[in-house]
Amino acid sequence: MSEHNETGDKTAEKSTPESEVEKLQAEVEKFKNDYLYLRAEFENYKRHAVKDRSDLLKYGGERMARELLGVLDNFDRALSVEVKPESLDNYVKGVEMTSQELKALLDKFGIKEVNSENKPFDPNIHEAIGSEPSDKVPEGHVLRVFEKPYKYHDKVLRVGKVIIARKPEV
Repeated sequence: MSEHNETGDKTAEKSTPESEVEKLQAEVEKFKNDYLYLRAEFENYKRHAVKDRSDLLKYGGERMARELLGVLDNFDRALSVEVKPESLDNYVKGVEMTSQELKALLDKFGIKEVNSENKPFDPNIHEAIGSEPSDKVPEGHVLRVFEKPYKYHDKVLRVGKVIIARKPEV
């Protein structure tokens, strides 16, 4: 639509300053609502993330614990058996099998024993509780293990308590 002004020229309709202000206010209101919506969504996300993390910490070991109960059942059955001289060999085999089952379960969940005997002493993995002279194991190597070291994936879960070999006295 066009109008003629006093000089007779055709000019396009101009919007009034009031209509521009109303458009801008409507746009500001829309951005404000969008912001408030996104802020509420983010608060919900944070609340759910905190709950999920809490649940993971609380129940993260559930799968391992459930499988560990089977191993515990086997130990309980072994303890309920009356051991007689003629059944001792079978009893020992049963306990060894249960021990292997436990080690396999730990391995399945990333917990591995660190082989230490006759290996160089590593203060990151071992705690020396003493030393003894030995001509069978090189000096500074692990002679005996009292508590085995374990890793959880590549993190030391428990250091091993070991006896270190030293040179025999002449």
